[in-house]
Amino acid sequence: QVESAHWGGRVAPGTMDDTAGEETIWESDAIAKLIEETIESVLKPSEVYADEEVPHWINAILEELIRRLNDAKKPYKYLCSCMIMQRNGAGMHTATSAFWDAVNDGSVTHVWPREKSKDQVNKTMYCICTVGFLEY
Repeated sequence: QVESAHWGGRVAPGTMDDTAGEETIWESDAIAKLIEETIESVLKPSEVYADEEVPHWINAILEELIRRLNDAKKPYKYLCSCMIMQRNGAGMHTATSAFWDAVNDGSVTHVWPREKSKDQVNKTMYCICTVGFLEY
């Protein structure tokens, strides 16, 4: 099982923008951490999967994720997706494809909960979030 996947984007240490003096490059690990923190702010390890709650959870996760990405004031446009699936043994396959500038743009997919976590793990659902970031 994939816990986090990163495609494209700069993974070298961030550089400074000459005009703003701010770091403008997104580190894939920083985005993965931001995704995980956002999911965990909505879904708790003790949360039980409930069909009627899924649309609310997804909206809350995506709204908070977009807010946190925009608050970083990086020169990127974002595409975010979120899927919550009941953990019942069913298989699931997903793929992402893009045509972009492989140096400046990228994508990060994060699966929650992390199976190898030392903390309590949610046993009733999976949440998979993908963030695409495109420099403008």
